[in-house]
Amino acid sequence: MVLRYFLSALINKAQVVEKLSESLPVRGAAKLTARAVLKAQEAGKEAAGRALRSRTVQQIREETAEVPGGLGELGQKVRRIQRSLLEDLKDGTRDMTRSRQIKHKRK
Repeated sequence: MVLRYFLSALINKAQVVEKLSESLPVRGAAKLTARAVLKAQEAGKEAAGRALRSRTVQQIREETAEVPGGLGELGQKVRRIQRSLLEDLKDGTRDMTRSRQIKHKRK
């Protein structure tokens, strides 16, 4: 309880926070965090780009642009989209395993 009070009193002082921010371990942790966030953003952008370029998304756009002629035709469209989605998933897993193999070879 006393330790918690003592730490909160230290953290609320601007001079202590400034001194801590200038220390090497805190700066290193900040750099590491920033690098991780940037890599995650880059990976997210790449994944979003791949998703938008995928055959499934393009096919969904094409299929939804047309007016369905009946339930039978709609079922066929759903099956085509399902096949396309499964192919995209297989391609994605193949790409992931290839990139992991390349990373392991570099080490």
